[in-house]
Amino acid sequence: MHLNPVEYFFAYIIACALLIPALPLTLGAGALFGFVKGSIIVILGATAGASVAFLLSRTVLRRYVERRVASNQKMAAIDRAIANEGTKLMLLMRLSGFPPFTWINYALGLTGVKFIPYLLTTLFGIIPGTLAFVWAGAAGKKALSSSDQRVTLIVTAIGAVLVIIYIARIAAKAVKSAIDLPAPENNGGPHE
Repeated sequence: MHLNPVEYFFAYIIACALLIPALPLTLGAGALFGFVKGSIIVILGATAGASVAFLLSRTVLRRYVERRVASNQKMAAIDRAIANEGTKLMLLMRLSGFPPFTWINYALGLTGVKFIPYLLTTLFGIIPGTLAFVWAGAAGKKALSSSDQRVTLIVTAIGAVLVIIYIARIAAKAVKSAIDLPAPENNGGPHE
């Protein structure tokens, strides 16, 4: 079965909403549609899927999500850290992949984060990782189907993934240090 780009886009949204890890879809987009088209599909699909999860968490699934994270101390720490760091922390979370992408979409819906900053940090924060993994999928397909430059393709795909892993580790350390911040003294205003 081969999905067209529109079907793939909607499959990505559904995967995000159902908490299905999306990495296989990201790699698959590169293999099926190539680097440019695959990147566009994934960036738009992941952003739309994250937005759906966020809005579901704010509305019809709010009580369910609240019960699921109520005893989660990390979620309370994330909410406090977002009160202090706002969009900077959300952007770092997107760059790092910590907490996991599909889970944090629902969890952020419980915070005071406004939708537009959430949408923009999601959109821009997922670009580096998306490009690296879509490139890996496209390069992997080309390496399997052609003996020309096979080693070069494999090395560049691995290199792209290693670079994004390195960036993600730096961002994850920043997120973890922000989460360990003490509770803010003024909880009166909305989160940025």
